[in-house]
Amino acid sequence: MKRRVTLAVLTPAYNRKDTLEKLYDSLKAQTCPDFFWLIVDDGSGDGTEGLVRGWMEEGQVEIGFIRKENGGKHTALNEGIGKVKQDLVFIVDSDDYLTEDAVETVLAYAEKYEAERETKKLCGFCFLRHDSEGKVNTAYFPKDEYIDNYVETRINGNIGGDKAEVFYTEALRQFPFKEYPGEKFMPEDAVWIAMSQKYDMVHINKGIYICDYLEGGLTRTGRAMKIHSPKGMMLRSKLFLNDGRVCLKVKVKMALLYGVYSGFAGIRFREAAAALGGKCVWGYALFYLCYLPSVMIRRRWKKQLGLEE
Repeated sequence: MKRRVTLAVLTPAYNRKDTLEKLYDSLKAQTCPDFFWLIVDDGSGDGTEGLVRGWMEEGQVEIGFIRKENGGKHTALNEGIGKVKQDLVFIVDSDDYLTEDAVETVLAYAEKYEAERETKKLCGFCFLRHDSEGKVNTAYFPKDEYIDNYVETRINGNIGGDKAEVFYTEALRQFPFKEYPGEKFMPEDAVWIAMSQKYDMVHINKGIYICDYLEGGLTRTGRAMKIHSPKGMMLRSKLFLNDGRVCLKVKVKMALLYGVYSGFAGIRFREAAAALGGKCVWGYALFYLCYLPSVMIRRRWKKQLGLEE
């Protein structure tokens, strides 16, 4: 008898007691109940644990709960990914929720591609996100069930914004989020671009993830949060600069950001240049060309945020 593919919904949560219930309700309403919900509480102080413990006693959804000290979403993801026992990991934020057929859809595509998973070097599936009114976030993929890597599809294809990624657990574990002491943010695409050097994804033009951006969410608090995690932002820029597949337009942007965040990290020009490594000549050249503009950008951001020079 063929073994069924198993799925874990992984949710990192930090002071999201007021929004988690909508996600819980959407999970209770799933047309397919074959999933495990793992919540990693990243040091919340709003009673999140008590709320989740109550749901666990209800028994309507199979739930696992991990509590850890606050370290940022990426550290919560590392913790959860390390504990997951299922074949697939579907990362769903604590202030978002799913369509009723989300789990059914994910498992159907996973079953469809199971036999080709190794030959096509797949790390997972990428679906669409949309808001509560059905508007798709940024753009559709070039065609349905389009198979290619993250760089060619999303970066060079100019498909920005968040999507709904479902990864094979064993592939995701090969690329943990880098953790820097004192930094609480690491862009997820720093992992996605690294994975794209080895794996492709199946890109599916179906919305299964509902997302209305909230005040105080990670997306909304953007720049200030990134400034306080400069080494993580430098790593992200470095990965883009050193990847020969990335288009020139994006490389220029990343060269500017590399200069901006190296300044926020207190790293001098020569040290920052040396840290780029020698994989891509374009990376070096663009960093040199963009350094002075990046200094000007950093000063402007400091002024806008009321930070001392």
